[in-house]
Amino acid sequence: MNKYESIIIVNPNVDEGGLKSLEEKFTGLINENGKVENVENMGKKRLAYEINKCNEGTYLLFNFEAKPDYIQEIERVFRITDDIMKFIVVKK
Repeated sequence: MNKYESIIIVNPNVDEGGLKSLEEKFTGLINENGKVENVENMGKKRLAYEINKCNEGTYLLFNFEAKPDYIQEIERVFRITDDIMKFIVVKK
């Protein structure tokens, strides 16, 4: 298994309960096929450019281990989740 880091930018209109449920959802998905090392809520930050008519977003950082073939699946789930504006997964 390889180590990965993923940052997702969540719509700023999502409340604390919504952020917690997104964090639990993705932690559960990753733990099915790997292991989450830690999750850090980096808070709201101003974006460099407007995305979906929003000037800021809430950043969540995931550090995890997973098999290389699972990355496509987690990216697919990030892509179809409505509250996620942008995401990136990087191999450490």
